Amino acid sequence: MWKDEIVEEVRRIREENAAKFNHDIDAIVADARARQVASGRKTVSFPPRKPEVFEKRKPIAEKA
Repeated sequence: MWKDEIVEEVRRIREENAAKFNHDIDAIVADARARQVASGRKTVSFPPRKPEVFEKRKPIAEKA
């Protein structure tokens, strides 16, 4: 099977980062947010959007 070197590198780095925080997602996210703040770059966040509600469709009659 063909392997993409970039994908393999990203997966390796992701696993190393997860192992550094004992695979604790809360710790991983807290670290990512702290690094984001420390970078000094401007960040953008948008208010949550309400999901669109669609009318339920009637089932299509089965062909005989």
